[in-house]
Amino acid sequence: MAVLALVVLAGTGLTPGPGLSWQLTDTGTTARFRGLAPVSAKVAWAAGSAGTVLRTVDGGRTWASVGPPDAAALQFRDIEAFGPRDAVALTIGNGTDSRIYATSDGGATWTETFRNEDPAAFYDCVTFLDRRHGLALSDPVGGKFRILATRDGGRTWQVRPTDGMPAALPGEFAFAASGTCLVSAGAHSRSLTADERSRPAGGYAWFATGGDATARVFATRDGGWNWTVSNTPVPSGASAGIYSLAFRDPRHGIAVGGDYTTETSAPDGSAVTRDGGRTWTVSRTEPGEYRSGVAWRGRTALAVGPTGSDVSYDGGITWRRFGTGSFDAVACTPGGACWASGRDGRIAHLTHR
Repeated sequence: MAVLALVVLAGTGLTPGPGLSWQLTDTGTTARFRGLAPVSAKVAWAAGSAGTVLRTVDGGRTWASVGPPDAAALQFRDIEAFGPRDAVALTIGNGTDSRIYATSDGGATWTETFRNEDPAAFYDCVTFLDRRHGLALSDPVGGKFRILATRDGGRTWQVRPTDGMPAALPGEFAFAASGTCLVSAGAHSRSLTADERSRPAGGYAWFATGGDATARVFATRDGGWNWTVSNTPVPSGASAGIYSLAFRDPRHGIAVGGDYTTETSAPDGSAVTRDGGRTWTVSRTEPGEYRSGVAWRGRTALAVGPTGSDVSYDGGITWRRFGTGSFDAVACTPGGACWASGRDGRIAHLTHR
C-alpha cells in the first residue's frame, strides 16, 4: 500500500527531479491495452485486443476480466469510466466491427448500444464532456469526419449532421492508438473565462489527425455540432501525424505523435497550444521519439510510447525522459493518480520518490 500512497501527490503537479517510475501490475494476460480509464488510485479500467476488458478496485493488486462475451473477436481501443461500476467501451474496425458497449454493474453484463452499419465508417475513439454527453469519432465518410453523439451516458447514440464539419484532406484520418485522438474539456471545467461561460453550454472537444500532408486539430465549443480546424507543425504522412491530444482546460493543450514505423525518431513530434487549438508551437525540447499517449496531471504532463516515457513540468514546452518501458496509453485522474497501459498485458501506475 506504500506504493499506492505515492501515486496521490499533493499540489498541482509532480515535483521536478528524479524518482518518477511506473509500477507494473500483474494483469494475468498478454492482451495489448490501448484503452485506459483510471477512476482513482484504486479503481481503473483497461480495454484492448481480443475483446479484453480488465477492471481493478484495489490499485492493481488484482484484475478481473470483465469484457463482453460476444466481443472476443473485436479490438477495444478506447474506454471511458465513471466509477467502479459504470463504463463505456469502443471497438474499432470497418463496418460492424465498430461498436460501443456500456456496463453499469462493473462489467458483469454489457449492453451493445451502437453498431456501425456503414461500411465506409471506422470509429477511432470516444470522449465524454460530462457524465451524460459523449462523442465518438469516425474517419471521414463522404469527405468529412463523422461524429456520433450520446445524451444519456452512452445508452443511445445518434450520427450528427456534417454541416458544421470542415472538409477532410484527401488522405486524412485519425489514429486509434490510445483512445486520445478525440478529447474534451467540458463546460464543467474550473478554468473557464467569463467570456467562455457566456457561450452556449455544450462543451469543448478536439480531435487530431494525420495521414495527409498536414497534421491538423479540429475543435468544437458547442458539444460537437460545429467544428473549426487548424494546421499544426507536427509532421504528417501515410503513417505519421498527431496520435494523442490532452487539454487541461479550454485553452491549454498538448499534441504528441510521430510515425509508428520509425519509433526512435520523431522530429517536431510534440506541440503545444495556449489558445484552445487555434495555433500550435513545436515544443522547445521534445521527446524526440514516437509518442502515442499524453496526459495532464495538474500542470505536469506525461507522454508515453513504445520506446519510453517523458515528463514535462512546463506544460509541454520541454520534456525529459524518465522511463524506457513500452506503453501505448497514459491517463491521470483529477485526484492525481496516473496509469499507463500497453502491449503484453502491461498496466502500471505512477510512483514518485
